[in-house]
Amino acid sequence: EVQLVESGGGSVQAGGTLSLACTVSVDTYSTGCLGWFRQFPGKEREGVAGISTAGNTLYTDSVKGRFSISMDYAKNALYLQMNSLKPEDTAMYYCASGTSFGGNCYFWAYKNWGQGTQVTVSS
Repeated sequence: EVQLVESGGGSVQAGGTLSLACTVSVDTYSTGCLGWFRQFPGKEREGVAGISTAGNTLYTDSVKGRFSISMDYAKNALYLQMNSLKPEDTAMYYCASGTSFGGNCYFWAYKNWGQGTQVTVSS
């Protein structure tokens, strides 16, 4: 099973930036899909961004234009650059791996998650 370890969470004021990183225990080429999810208190986990080994990306509408997902194959690492953060982005963020379909990643296809890292945005 793929092991995923997140880092980089923290607290920031609205409009600020944070970068999350995820260390992947296996060759990222073998994962198919890597992505970021978040979970608000009392809510189910939701997909934020995903990227396939083919380079195709997927973002949830609320973060488009503000967040950017990328993968470093040499380091077996996944990143999430978060700009123009809003208080409603406050959540626990999870790194995830899953299966690609035709080179595309869909949020329902993720199976493994890391332990999470907290992101808090104050107004």
